[in-house]
Amino acid sequence: MLNDRFARLMLLGLAVLLAVIAAQPYVDRYFFSGTPHAIEARGNLADFELTATDIFARVSPSVVQVVGRNTGTVGAGSQEEGGGTGVQSGTGFIWDAAGHVVTNAHVVSGTTEVVVRLATGVVVAAKPLGVSENYDLAVLDLSGASTLPKPLDIGTSADLRDGQAAFAIGNPFGLDQSLTTGVISALKRRLPTSGGREIANVIQTDAAINPGNSAGPLLDSAGRLIGVNSAIYSPSGANAGIGFAIPVDVVNRVVPELIRNGRVPTPGIGIVAADEEASARLGVEGVVVVRIVPGSPADRAGLRGMNLQTRTIGDVIVAVDGQPVHRLADLTDEFERAGVGKTVQLSVRRGRATTSVETQVADVSR
Repeated sequence: MLNDRFARLMLLGLAVLLAVIAAQPYVDRYFFSGTPHAIEARGNLADFELTATDIFARVSPSVVQVVGRNTGTVGAGSQEEGGGTGVQSGTGFIWDAAGHVVTNAHVVSGTTEVVVRLATGVVVAAKPLGVSENYDLAVLDLSGASTLPKPLDIGTSADLRDGQAAFAIGNPFGLDQSLTTGVISALKRRLPTSGGREIANVIQTDAAINPGNSAGPLLDSAGRLIGVNSAIYSPSGANAGIGFAIPVDVVNRVVPELIRNGRVPTPGIGIVAADEEASARLGVEGVVVVRIVPGSPADRAGLRGMNLQTRTIGDVIVAVDGQPVHRLADLTDEFERAGVGKTVQLSVRRGRATTSVETQVADVSR
């Protein structure tokens, strides 16, 4: 009898418990529906978050959007908008208090009209002062603007290290004032340009860079300019974690030349060199001289090109001022280091002998 009574009480208690569980959602919905949740205090931002927010707050006002009306062909690497309206856009940044803006050469290539939209939304007509396709850099003049943001702080690319933090600000796909973060993935990369040369010591970063980010600043953790974003490696055309930036030490040398003269000299001696693939096929290490430009410093120095009739190799440049030359980029680097008007000593292999030839570096772009 007692056991039956206990069993009934247990069953009743179980039934009540199940009823409470089943009714719980309805009770919660009745009493709490539409009631805001209590907000949990998040505490202080982490140090790396504070760094990023501080950099964006300080630098982003000086980053601009560059928009050009083109002649029908969009510059390589730029983002076309407007459904075939002949408009191409990229990024730029304030270089100095005189109203100069630095951008990529390919951003303004082929344009007939260029405007700059400031971070405030104000649109200003821009006048191209100088363009260097060899360095993929261009300078625009915004002297007509009433007020401009402060110029970027300039750093150096000479002491960069793999793995250090990198921050990019730009206008990817026309989405202005976008910040991406990452690290410096590698240094001393080489970047071919539309001018037919290579930029040396290029910075590789995994900070997301997309079409429209071209010429946006690459910054270090102090918010200083360390590079100008120029290109991405991507089969799809979108960020694949491999972006390239022109080192600021090159920018700091080229931009003042563009402001003063509208152009940058191209140091050389007046030779046409074989490409690296051809040299490799020939089993030659160094720069194979294919042809000499008449009247050039190379011509006056007595350098010899290939004999196209007998298909025999002429001179092979293997060093400049004692610095080894393995490919054309090494040779152009040494000419740039020497500078236009300077005399250099070439080590030239002729047949089985190596001889020394003195020649002058000239501006071969004229």
